[in-house]
Amino acid sequence: MHIYCDESGGLSAGAMTFAAVAIDPDAADALVRRFKAIAGLGGELKGSRISLVERALVLELLERFGGRAVVTDIRRPAMPDGILDVQLYSALLESSVTRLLPESGGCAQVVIDDGRYAPATLALVRADIAALIGPCGRARLADSKRSSGVQIADVISNCAFNLAIGSVRARRIDTILTPFVAEGRIRIAPLPADALAAPMEAAPPARALAAG
Repeated sequence: MHIYCDESGGLSAGAMTFAAVAIDPDAADALVRRFKAIAGLGGELKGSRISLVERALVLELLERFGGRAVVTDIRRPAMPDGILDVQLYSALLESSVTRLLPESGGCAQVVIDDGRYAPATLALVRADIAALIGPCGRARLADSKRSSGVQIADVISNCAFNLAIGSVRARRIDTILTPFVAEGRIRIAPLPADALAAPMEAAPPARALAAG
């Protein structure tokens, strides 16, 4: 099973959301091609750049092409004092991927957007996920411009981010998401409290930041 990952928001935004999308690579490519043909989009598919109706189309196509998603979020009241952005990112990524792993048959290919942090930090995040999924799976970084699956994850994480911060579009986005959430195609849940209970300074990304 292929799992494509991307995030929205961060510490300064008051919320961070992380989407993990399970979809076949060929189906992800077909979804994005079909969306672009209908919407007339020539560049990268980004959740922050498309209209509400176009968001709805992406989700309708997700259903058509057999994709499903898990989103984990954290909002300002739950963010511990002194936490680093990369620590939240790492915890959200691990939580979202972990929730999909039981459906993978024990062998997942996890693809993570490579654009948020420095390469050395993201390499440690990738290694952490590789250890989580075990020897049968693989974790790699990808340029979102070249990964249809990551672009789909971007749209879904951005939808959840709008809900998390209560943006002016949140009400309409909630209406768009509701049927997909109701049928379990998209699952949204807060980051479990115990995900940040361990000493985060011991996490590999935190060590990398401290060193560099």
